Amino acid sequence: MKLQLFKTLPVALAGLLIGSVASAQESPATSTTTFRTWSVGVNAGVLTPLSPLGGKNDFSNNKSGFGYGLYIKKQFTPYFSLRLDGVRGKLKGDNTEPYENGMVNDSPVKAFDTQLSYSGSLNAVVNMFNIDMFKKENALQLYASAGAGIAGYKPTITTAGSTFLYAGDKNINELIIPVGLGAKFKISDAVNFDLGWTITFLDGDNLDGYYRGGNDKYNYAYAGLEFALGSGKQLAFHNPVALTYDEALKARQTADGLKSDLNAQKAENAKLRSEMNDILKDTDGDGVADKLDKCPDTPAGTVVDGAGCPLKTPEKVVEKVIVTEEDRKVVNEAIKNLEFDLGKATIRSKSYTSLNRVAALLIQKNFSLKLAGHTDNTGSKELNLRLSKDRAESVKAYLVSQGANASRIEATGYGMGQPIATNKTAKGRQQNRRVEFTLY
Repeated sequence: MKLQLFKTLPVALAGLLIGSVASAQESPATSTTTFRTWSVGVNAGVLTPLSPLGGKNDFSNNKSGFGYGLYIKKQFTPYFSLRLDGVRGKLKGDNTEPYENGMVNDSPVKAFDTQLSYSGSLNAVVNMFNIDMFKKENALQLYASAGAGIAGYKPTITTAGSTFLYAGDKNINELIIPVGLGAKFKISDAVNFDLGWTITFLDGDNLDGYYRGGNDKYNYAYAGLEFALGSGKQLAFHNPVALTYDEALKARQTADGLKSDLNAQKAENAKLRSEMNDILKDTDGDGVADKLDKCPDTPAGTVVDGAGCPLKTPEKVVEKVIVTEEDRKVVNEAIKNLEFDLGKATIRSKSYTSLNRVAALLIQKNFSLKLAGHTDNTGSKELNLRLSKDRAESVKAYLVSQGANASRIEATGYGMGQPIATNKTAKGRQQNRRVEFTLY
């Protein structure tokens, strides 16, 4: 059972958090009232090691012990909140009396006294209903809670021969499932009186130091005070049903006045629509109203100016680019001096000077430039194609770094497919390893 609880606990807590977010989205948004949503509570009461819901009791005479606790709560809507609870106290019992049916408990463990060192649990709290559904602020709120957590405790047991710590001087830590009911009375906007009753089920049979094969449980009945933090009304006691009812009543009271205003506005709109139709009338469909159209009979499809007359578009002037012999010399010198590291696309520094002049030429005359990378036939076709492309791109990147317009430079790699000399000699292969520059 413990393994099953370990698997289901994260899912249960995730479900609570998802539910809180979904509920938060339904919180009243129509009112500008400030609400208190955070609160802390303290309580004290009676701890008893049994459950009125049935099950086996390991001892025939379960006694009441003192318990106390505190909690922190976040209210997401008037109906839903998450509460982090902590409880401490004592649980005890013995076999000095028979069971109610007259049987005598002959257990080897005669009595137990368990110190509940701590218990911590995350609980979902649901406000079940407001006493008066038409009252905006109620003074009494009934609620139910359920959650999961961990408790640590130290049982001390008494046998016929001695009294000793059941697990030594160590806490036994086990999963717990608390479920409860309660009633809350609002004393003021900041303070509530809280009465509650919680039954806690343990994932184990060690609470009283006597193992009989059934899970232990304990009750905590308490009274305490809750302190709402912040300013404004408490969201937990706010009744959105009453608020909605009041708003609907106000809307109904103003409906007749709005109806007459609407009818008057409809008549005014009809009048304005008629006047607008006259103003916007466009007989020839050229987009210029008749009252402003100086050429009212323009043929369909004609492009017109603001006066409705045909628009004359000037012919586009194309500027002719002239590449001079001096420009070609600058490019040829760059081609002649261009060198790369062996088998790489890294430009050697001796090429920078002539490339700088090409960049200056592109900037000055706004030329376009095509870079075509070529290789010899040494190596695979795929490798050479990639290397030629990378070298052309490397030259483009350098020219752009010197201020040239990247959109006017095209870099292409052709690999070994366009040789200008034989690849059978070293000199021919040297000529084929090149990047061609074309100005236009």
